[in-house]
Amino acid sequence: MESAVWLLLTVVFLAYANGANDNFKGVATLFGSRTMSYRTALWWTTVTTLAGSCAAVWVSQGLVKVFSGAGLVPEALAQAPTFLTAVGFGATLTVMLATLTGVPISTTHALTGSLLGAGLAAAAPVNLPVLGQKFFLPLAVSPIVSMGMTSVLYPIFRVLRRRLGVVRQMCLCVDGGLLAPVRLQPDGTAVLQATGVLLTIGQMQDCTERYHGRVLGIDSQWVLDRLHIISAGAVSIARGLNDTPKIVALLMAVSATHLNLMTGMMLIGIAMALGGLLHARRVATTMSQRITAMNHGQGFTANLATAMLVLVASRWGLSVSTTHVACGSLFGLGAVTRQGHWKTIRTILQAWVVTLPAAAVSAAGIYWMVQWVR
Repeated sequence: MESAVWLLLTVVFLAYANGANDNFKGVATLFGSRTMSYRTALWWTTVTTLAGSCAAVWVSQGLVKVFSGAGLVPEALAQAPTFLTAVGFGATLTVMLATLTGVPISTTHALTGSLLGAGLAAAAPVNLPVLGQKFFLPLAVSPIVSMGMTSVLYPIFRVLRRRLGVVRQMCLCVDGGLLAPVRLQPDGTAVLQATGVLLTIGQMQDCTERYHGRVLGIDSQWVLDRLHIISAGAVSIARGLNDTPKIVALLMAVSATHLNLMTGMMLIGIAMALGGLLHARRVATTMSQRITAMNHGQGFTANLATAMLVLVASRWGLSVSTTHVACGSLFGLGAVTRQGHWKTIRTILQAWVVTLPAAAVSAAGIYWMVQWVR
């Protein structure tokens, strides 16, 4: 019974760390494009992610089986509280360290490394074909697919926008929240279109790009903002569907926890929500501002690609990472618009390479330590 309590605490802490690192990824484009303030975006992702966590009990049960460790290591080990605690705590340490440094990494990736590390520490035979097919392959392919989807979708949407007569326009927010059109001059300076007044450097930093035109008689910017918000909510719901069952799988493998699947999903969803509300800021800044500059339409495109891929993966039990998919979409956006911050992108990719071995070493060390204490 005591080991089951430790497992429960470890899994709740893992869910908290997951929320801190992952929750804001669904709405990063809303904040990065200035569609929403940080606080409003944070609450939107909290509500929609929690909704996805609740719905996971009906939609994503396949992922519970995949991340229980069954088939990867012997069944007796996959149901041992000591093994599962080592897996959960190893992943938690890895994700929380990345969160504190503001680097978006994958909880899925960390869990995969922890399962491998704890399995090797237990001297158990690890099913390498299962590891490759069910874990490594989806993790490796998903960011490439999302990057490609965004790279294809954005040019298509841009052509469609131009055919509808919608143009991009730089604006400056003035008194009362009104937007004043801005004209860029050949020498790089900017002036107010109506008066010709030269803008200061500080004012230019406050400028935002808006869409001017009407679609079916409706203001194009109004339509795009609503679509963008919906797409961000879809990404957050998809993240709840995809990540919650992976974490709750550690609890469901041990009957001594006395939790049914629905209760476990709700508990994990609440812990994820708290983690996002209290510790999301550093990763939010990286995702929203340091990967690539973006406007409203570009952010919507990246979200659309992410939501479609993660929802399909959740439905069919594929262990993709929402982090990898969301970042891949932003990488593709930065490549197409040529505004990608490649130094930041390289740092994120390096962190992804380190995630799996770091989690494996952590989980192995914890497993050995617990065995020594016992």
